[in-house]
Formats: sequence, structure tokens, C-alpha cells
Amino acid sequence: MRRPFKDALANRAKAIYSRVKKKYDHELPRPSFTSTLERSSDLFRSKKAFEEGHENDLKSNPSFGRLLSPSLRVTTLATTTTAAFAHSKDLKNEEGEEAKGMRKKLDRDDKKSMLTDLFNRHHDYLRISLTERCNLRCLYCMPAEGIDLAPKTDLLTADEIERIVRLFANAGVRKVRLTGGEPTVRKDLIDIVERIAKVSGIDEVAMTTNGVALKSKLEKLKENGLKSINLSLDSLVRAKFEFMTRRDALDKVLRSLEEAVRIGIESVKLNCVVVRGQNDDEILDFVNLAKKERINVRFIEYMPFNGNKWETKKMVSYAEMFDKIKEKYPSIERIPDPTPSEVGKNFRIDGFKGTVSFVTSMTNHFCGGCNRLRILADGNLKVCLFGNAEVSLRDAMRNDKATDEELRAIVESAVKRKKAKHAGMENLAGMENRSMIRIGG
Repeated sequence: MRRPFKDALANRAKAIYSRVKKKYDHELPRPSFTSTLERSSDLFRSKKAFEEGHENDLKSNPSFGRLLSPSLRVTTLATTTTAAFAHSKDLKNEEGEEAKGMRKKLDRDDKKSMLTDLFNRHHDYLRISLTERCNLRCLYCMPAEGIDLAPKTDLLTADEIERIVRLFANAGVRKVRLTGGEPTVRKDLIDIVERIAKVSGIDEVAMTTNGVALKSKLEKLKENGLKSINLSLDSLVRAKFEFMTRRDALDKVLRSLEEAVRIGIESVKLNCVVVRGQNDDEILDFVNLAKKERINVRFIEYMPFNGNKWETKKMVSYAEMFDKIKEKYPSIERIPDPTPSEVGKNFRIDGFKGTVSFVTSMTNHFCGGCNRLRILADGNLKVCLFGNAEVSLRDAMRNDKATDEELRAIVESAVKRKKAKHAGMENLAGMENRSMIRIGG
């Protein structure tokens, strides 16, 4: 560890120790500053925590922050105060209560840091793929030659999924989305939804589905806690739908969409991946679906994944789609983003009950506000949709009998390695990655 780093943190720690001691006029057990500093990389590594702890130092000397490597963004305020209050039971009652409050706050911050990366992005949205199997064969999702599916024994069980959700919820995840493959082909789907909805801290359980086998399950899913549905539909023309999905199932999908609206699912979104020469002539037809129903129609830029034969010329940009809609509906106007991590660019049109959105992963990425992590069907954690780095939580649980603390360490390490943004449109096309069906939509 570099000497300026150790000296800076040691001096800060000693100053805090003196202030705490003076306030309580009580000899506190002096922490070992050397051991504290050596362990600091495993504690509070958040950039935000470091900046808050050294606010005055940074104001007086902006170059101070550069003394620390990105992987060692720590706060000695939290580290030292934790040690100083370790024996707060010897203090007066009211002082002990204050110490307890301090420890609880630090515990919360420590847990939250598990999902905060080095760019101060906190991840409170977890996407879990339940299976690699699907009852469609969409061109952009599954390679024409098919894929080698993971055996059922390699998939996460309902118990393992629940354990992972509890771990992430304890660290600040508030929304869970179930994906696939196609999640409705999993027989224990309703049980999984119910389990997740009951986890303390989870505010929303959502699902992305192609809708083919959804209609008969909707009532039970809603009763057991499902609040939001994203339904994938890329053509309203039967022959074209069959060509793009390699299955004749458009009527089933439309009936599922109607049922979701009828029974009052809180949020119904329709995802349309726009591919030039295939369905770009249907953009206005999709927009009209939002005229009479409170649904959100989302146009998604075509993205490259293994086996989907992505080409730049096939991608229809957000700007091009927007111009086509604005020409027909000049009243279209942007809706303010509800959160900094909003994925879609959302718009309203006069006279429409629903809304229209664009997911611009290729031409205008939203990596800076990313709050999403992915658990794949085989239990691998993937911190970026377009990244090829993965780590297996399933193996840690099954083979290594990992405790929750050990799982936390694995997750935090992966999150801290997340890059600032993806590699860019042209570079992504040449990168090795899973096919979309094996990642989860």
C-alpha cells in the first residue's frame, strides 16, 4: 500500500478518534490503525463514502483523491467510528443508543455497498432468468441452428432463487424481473413469483414474456404478487409474426395482452424489437395500440448477440423511429424520467391513453444510470448485458456451500469490476457473448 495513502487515512482516523473521545470523555479502545487500513479494501469501498469522509480534504486539496486507487475508495470515518464504538455498552444509556444507531447506519451502508460499483451506481433492480427454454424461435434471440440447452439440474431451483433474492433485497434491491427463455414454460413459475413477492424489501415483481402460454396463468400470477408485465411482440401481421418467431402464435399473444389489461395488471408494456426490412413498416400500427388502452409501447433498437446475424444496416435508430411517429403525430412530447436509471425515453401523444417509449441501447446508451444486474438460468451473475464476464453463484452455493457473507463478497467483487459503459455499437458486434435466449430478455 502506498505511503501517502496510509498516512492520509491514518491521520484522518486519529483525528476522528480524538473527537469521539472528547465528546464522550471516555477512554475508548484504540483501534489498530495498521490492521484497519490493511482491511479497508474489504470494507467501505464506495467512491461516495470516500468523498463524504474526506469532504474537507478534497475541498482544500482536489488532488488528494488521486492518492487512492479506484479499488480502495474507503471511508475511514465509518471504519474508525465502528471500532471506536465497539464497546459502547460502557457508555451512558443515551450515548449507547446513539452508538447503536451509528452501528445500524454503518451496517446498512455496508450492505448497500455490495451493490454499488466504482462509478457510484447503486443496483436496485435484479433480473432473473428462470430457464433457457422457449416456445418461440425469434430470429434476433435464438440462432437458426438452435442452442445446447443447459440440463434441468444445472438450473437454479426455487429455493436457490429465493435465497439469492433475499440476499440482494437485504443489500437494497427493490425490483425483481423474471425472464427466460420463456418464464411461463417453467412449471413452478407461480410458486417462484409468490416466494419473491413475500421477500422483505421487494416492492415489485415483474416478468418479461412472449405471451404464448400466459393467458391461463395471469389471474394466479396477479394473485401471488406479479405487478408488471413486459410482453414481447414484433409484428401484428400473422404471416410476418410466424416468419420472425418461426411459430404461428400471434392470436395467443394478442389474447394474453387483452387479458393482462382486462384484469388490471398494474403495468403492461409491449416490447417491439425493430428490424429494418422486417417490421419497421409497422411502427405506426404499434403506436396505435396505445391509443385506446393504458399500455406502454416500447420500440427497442436491434442489438447484437451471438447467432442473431446483427448488421448495422438492419438497425433502425431511435431518431429515425421518432421522426416517423412525429410526422404522423406532431403532438408527441417527452415525459420527464421518473428516475435517473430509467431505461426508456418516454413520450405521450394527445388523445392517447397509453404512452410510447424507445430503448436506445445502440445509438444513445444509458450506461451512466444503469441499476440492473442479471442472474442467468444457470446461476451465473452477469453485471452487464453486453459484457462477457460472469461468475457462478450456483456453484458457490452447491459446491462450495458458501455462506451468505461469502456470497455477498462474490457479488460485491463482480459489481466493483463493472465497467463505466459498454464497448459501443460496432465493437459489440464482434464481441463474444451469449445468445439472447441464454441471457434472459
